[in-house]
Amino acid sequence: MCDDEIHPGLIQDPTVSRRAFGLAGLAVVGLSATAASGAEAAVVETDVNVKTADGVADAALFHPPGKGTWPAVLIWPDIMGLRPVFRDMGRRLAAQGYVVLVPNPFYRVKHAPIVEGNIDFNNPADRAKVMDPANRKGLDAPGIDRDSVAYIAFLDAQPQTNRKKKAGVQGYCMGGPLTYRTAAAVHDRIGAAATFHGGGLVSKDHADPLSPHNLIPQMKATVYNAVADNDDKAQPDAKDVLKASFAAAKVPARVEVYEGCAHGWCVKGSAIYNEAGAERAWGELTALYKKALV
Repeated sequence: MCDDEIHPGLIQDPTVSRRAFGLAGLAVVGLSATAASGAEAAVVETDVNVKTADGVADAALFHPPGKGTWPAVLIWPDIMGLRPVFRDMGRRLAAQGYVVLVPNPFYRVKHAPIVEGNIDFNNPADRAKVMDPANRKGLDAPGIDRDSVAYIAFLDAQPQTNRKKKAGVQGYCMGGPLTYRTAAAVHDRIGAAATFHGGGLVSKDHADPLSPHNLIPQMKATVYNAVADNDDKAQPDAKDVLKASFAAAKVPARVEVYEGCAHGWCVKGSAIYNEAGAERAWGELTALYKKALV
């Protein structure tokens, strides 16, 4: 999970417009402003319920319009869960030619959003709401594995999904370890995995069997890890452990520290959102999926 001291400032901002998010980084995706806006506006968005082994998860499903099939992608949100900014990500990715599912990881406790209104991590009361351990019911290793299987099965059941192509998974903040678990639990389907400012990918006790990095030998995906500058400074050996673990398991991967980008930099609405860094990360994601989801 995420360290409550590493998130500064507002992390949910209702003034962030969907159109503004969709028009960002046009040079990366190679579209004009008009084309990008039109492509995202045409994306089909549906609120869905996904049956899991532990109940029913509320989620958002996105796919391109018209007839056709496309690779599937699962997006694990950060600790604030399913909310507008992650719907924007789902819509943006779908416009690039993917069937995208963004679930509410906390469905066992509450329908999204998990916390109402704006959240300021500098406010202890707000921080306590988000970090409440009760929200994480069922988000242990077995629960995440069960959810991963259910979400990928749900995506594969969609008529828009091209099941002949590998699926992708990406995660932000606490979604980083969840991404690792998905890539291991559904390794025959996951062809690409990406984490962005993933929290706790390497436990302080490297031998801990529950440390996410110890799942690497079970993966068959190509993996991209975008590491926050302050996360790296807090745990400077983690990147080296990751690199060594991927190499030992012969799993193709890249681990990159984004200098000047703090934990949470990829998610709009945060006080530390870094647009240049976020667009660079999105470009890496786009290239990864284009190459690996075949």
